[in-house]
Amino acid sequence: MISEAQFQNELNLIIQNGIREDIGPGDYSSLACIPDTAQGRAKLLVKDTGIIAGVAFAQMIFENVDPTLEVEVFIQDGMPVKHGDVVFNVSGSSQSILKAERLVLNSMQRMSAIATKTNNYVQLLEGTKTMILDTRKTTPGFRACEKWAVKIGGGENHRFALYDMVMLKDNHNDFAGGITQAINKTKAFLKHNNLDLKIIVEARNLNEIEEILQSEGVHRILIDNFNFEDTKKAVAIIGNRCQTESSGNINEKTIRQYAECGVDYISSGALTHSVYNMDLSLKAF
Repeated sequence: MISEAQFQNELNLIIQNGIREDIGPGDYSSLACIPDTAQGRAKLLVKDTGIIAGVAFAQMIFENVDPTLEVEVFIQDGMPVKHGDVVFNVSGSSQSILKAERLVLNSMQRMSAIATKTNNYVQLLEGTKTMILDTRKTTPGFRACEKWAVKIGGGENHRFALYDMVMLKDNHNDFAGGITQAINKTKAFLKHNNLDLKIIVEARNLNEIEEILQSEGVHRILIDNFNFEDTKKAVAIIGNRCQTESSGNINEKTIRQYAECGVDYISSGALTHSVYNMDLSLKAF
């Protein structure tokens, strides 16, 4: 995974780009009718139910827009919320609050939706050893926040990007001339470039599971689009030789059954690509 410093830099880039995109040369609506000396207060109001996420990120946004803004937090990231709850109050320059409003709401609404869906999956896995993972199927330019939201919801992060873990999927293996060739070329590449990266290899059937196990140095096998019966067989074949991960069209109805096959991880793109934003608003008072 990427370092804390790299992750923090990604968050800062999201904020800077969000401000550039939304404010540009100025918030003319506020500049036109609100004096720059005006002071105000606003509350983050929940109009939905679920797991709140993005509180700490909202504080970062307010700090970036105007360091003099004061935020009083009542409900922390990862806590359940319901309609009518107030997550925090923000006070200070009225113009500054309005500048930050949309970026805060857009971020928190999506992060809360992801945290809520992730938490639902985590609850469905309760009592098994299986952990839920996100994927790279994220919103371009907003990945760090979406992966943060998965953690807030109780899930775990997969690789952040293409550079912090090697994942040999079907196309890599086919383009490389086969699974064994792809693994051997990867290990040689990592050694030549002095890179210490874990290797995950995707298998499409039980024969490919057997082939992957002939090579050393594979950290995890991705058991992709297997049915329940073959997933159980794959887990039995792999044993303790490496980690196991199931993926491929796994949803709320099937996730428990895949977990009961004994896999270590289940990865789901739906955590980030198929959510409905939580309804939140920032209201002056």
